[in-house]
Amino acid sequence: MLGLGAEEPGSPSGDRLLSRADLAELRQATGDSPDGLRDLFVAVMIWGSGTSNGRGPRYTAAALSDTRLPHVLTTTRNAVRSGELREAYVQFAVRGVGRSFFTKWFAAVDDREATCERALILDDRVFRSLNALGWSSKEAADSRRWSARYVTYVIAMHSWARPLGVTAAWLEWLMFHLNGQVDIP
Repeated sequence: MLGLGAEEPGSPSGDRLLSRADLAELRQATGDSPDGLRDLFVAVMIWGSGTSNGRGPRYTAAALSDTRLPHVLTTTRNAVRSGELREAYVQFAVRGVGRSFFTKWFAAVDDREATCERALILDDRVFRSLNALGWSSKEAADSRRWSARYVTYVIAMHSWARPLGVTAAWLEWLMFHLNGQVDIP
């Protein structure tokens, strides 16, 4: 795969105890129960915190105490699975959870076929790489609305991945891994 020397997304690193594959297995086992969705959300928050984010437990606790959480998890999961990423983005409003984490939720609950433009993670590290490459979500979407910018990002990543022979999730992981440290000849 491209020979860039980068690992596959979700490959083991550090002392991370959850992988993307684990999240996919948990998604399969979750079903539609609010408790199952909550458990999957907590797993996403743990996974997304990585090995060095000490704020993760505080943000997860804030989200779990928000009475909107069960409804938001159900409605955004349904929107993502219907391919309505803009709607999911607009609907996600829970204390302690910003774009970097709720897009992880979107990626974790998206069980559509690989041929679809599946949800991707958009966090600050990915943004740094895209910006370093000269790509602006605001310009590409021709909008200041974050929901439109997120959908434009997902479409762009999928369109760039296809001719490279990689998945958009792998390309997203590469952008995360580079963290803005790109050299443009």
